[in-house]
Amino acid sequence: MKRRAVLQTTLGLGALGALGSLGWLPAAHASNAPRPDGTELPWHDRAMTGLGTVLSFRVAHADATQAERALDAAVGTIRHVEAHMSLFNPDSAICRLNRDGVLRSPHPDLVRIFRLAQSVSARSGGAFDVTVQPLWNTFEAARRQGTLPSASTVAAARAAVGWQGLEISSDQIRLRRPGMGVTLNGIAQGFAADLVRSQLQAHGIGQALINAGEWTSLGRPDTQRDWLLGVADPRLEQAFLTRVAMGGRSIATSADNACSFSPDRRHHHIFDTRTGYSPTELAGVTVAAPSCALADALTKVMFVAGFHGALRLAAQWQVDVLVVDKAGRWQATPGLQLHSAGASTQQRYPFTPIH
Repeated sequence: MKRRAVLQTTLGLGALGALGSLGWLPAAHASNAPRPDGTELPWHDRAMTGLGTVLSFRVAHADATQAERALDAAVGTIRHVEAHMSLFNPDSAICRLNRDGVLRSPHPDLVRIFRLAQSVSARSGGAFDVTVQPLWNTFEAARRQGTLPSASTVAAARAAVGWQGLEISSDQIRLRRPGMGVTLNGIAQGFAADLVRSQLQAHGIGQALINAGEWTSLGRPDTQRDWLLGVADPRLEQAFLTRVAMGGRSIATSADNACSFSPDRRHHHIFDTRTGYSPTELAGVTVAAPSCALADALTKVMFVAGFHGALRLAAQWQVDVLVVDKAGRWQATPGLQLHSAGASTQQRYPFTPIH
């Protein structure tokens, strides 16, 4: 699946539009991280490709060797996730599961992510469902032919979808019905961000910004500012809708332009399993949640819920959301700390068209 970064880091310094969708601030231009005692910690940066996109990690530490070890551990964590959860790697555990229908002795992290996915599926009534892969395969096959799948083909794929058909235990993961397939593309990047965060903490890092395709952090960039992420306009590649302060939470975004099967973006990589087609109301969803894996999964739940449904669901899940409809109108729940895309002063956007 083609991924495009729709959250860009601004590091509290204003929109870094010139850096494009990566949003990476090169170490050569970075200031040190001030501490309350007046001393400063140097920043150390690492960029890599993984999980279908470009990833970046920024850590502050007095010991350069220790910082590099922590960054090495972050890279190793991403490779670990890919080895078990990536559809881009034909030898990954998840690809073997799709091929064989059963995976014996799964890694504990794979069991953890599947159990989290199943809990979100159960609570959301299937709005998030990792068994959606047959629908994606159907639309992708049609796209390669320059068309869309027929209604009967979509119905056949939809019949193979259903999170209840996924059996999970510490001993094995099994697909109970023929034709089933799973994808963790809707949660693996957030899960990876959470794992990287834990790894960095274990290596003595107290200040970090983690971009594993979705975003999480440790500490703050300095004593005066919070980490700020620019939320990209899903219709204008280099434009921000607004900036969001992380506030100690993780933030994930899904948008209909990340992978589209039709030029009008009516058909894209997020599916409503009740219909077999993509939700038609929204162009983008951003979720702030206590964990990045949860934020990642909930962007799909909110997509299916629609504009006003997502705003209502946020309170039930105890998260905050920003939703953008197909016409470019957007709204955020009150718990998001929004900042103007072009200025450092905080502003609220109760319901504002994209300019």
